[in-house]
Amino acid sequence: MAALMIEKSPPVAELVQVKGHLLNLSVPKVMGIINITPDSFYAASKYKEEKAVLDAVGQMLTDGATMIDVGGMSSRPGAAVIDEEEELRRSIPAIRAIIREFPESIISIDTVRARVAREAVENGASIINDISAGLLDPAMYPTVGQLQVPYILMHMKGRPESMQKNPIYEEVVQEVLDFFIERTGPLIELGVHDIILDPGFGFGKDVDHNYQLLQHLGLFRKIMQLPLLAGISRKSMINRVLGSRPEEALNGSTALHMAALINGASLLRVHDVKEAVETVKLNLKMKENA
Repeated sequence: MAALMIEKSPPVAELVQVKGHLLNLSVPKVMGIINITPDSFYAASKYKEEKAVLDAVGQMLTDGATMIDVGGMSSRPGAAVIDEEEELRRSIPAIRAIIREFPESIISIDTVRARVAREAVENGASIINDISAGLLDPAMYPTVGQLQVPYILMHMKGRPESMQKNPIYEEVVQEVLDFFIERTGPLIELGVHDIILDPGFGFGKDVDHNYQLLQHLGLFRKIMQLPLLAGISRKSMINRVLGSRPEEALNGSTALHMAALINGASLLRVHDVKEAVETVKLNLKMKENA
């Protein structure tokens, strides 16, 4: 039988420095979602009391989460913008509690605000997850440069309160790629090299846009040479195809998580950690036998 000739992509810069250690994302990792909000699109991911937060984080870590993503302001389509003080009141006590209970945990702060990012890092967070790629707060990039922590840069067209009102692209894959090229440049100039890219599924995209991006994750990986995050869990790109609700979308989430891993994702941001970790293990076994 003739040998199969498989063209391999060039290596991606998968080592990210977190809390003084190198985190190897060549083996995909799972990030668990903790929303300290009353209006998240998925009710089971909302936590108000400290005990509920700690119980959820403990279970996620037990199930194999490498990171915990804490957010104090909902970014679902149509979500109201809260003031900065309220976002701080929600997120900072949760981060302090998690670090106190689980001091070795890796926490990312999900925020578009530089002050929230700074205070979160000062209180124990070690990654900044910014859905706006610095466009909603001009102080964000300089802050990341000063803090020198890994930065998750996401593409979003518009703002959360209006982004899903008829988003239009001439070519969504090309436009998102151009955006990544444009927005990573200033970060690199500031000395920020630990960058993770997120194409922003559901953020200013219709269903077809989302699936085009999912299908072409490998292109972003090959050209940008940076790790990729896939935030697909229980989103409308699943529910609009299946006619389901977020509460019914675990199976669809798992299916698309496998697709994301096959196409090059290094990090899955999820509500259901155990199932995502199992998906990663199965994907690794597939790769071993490729």
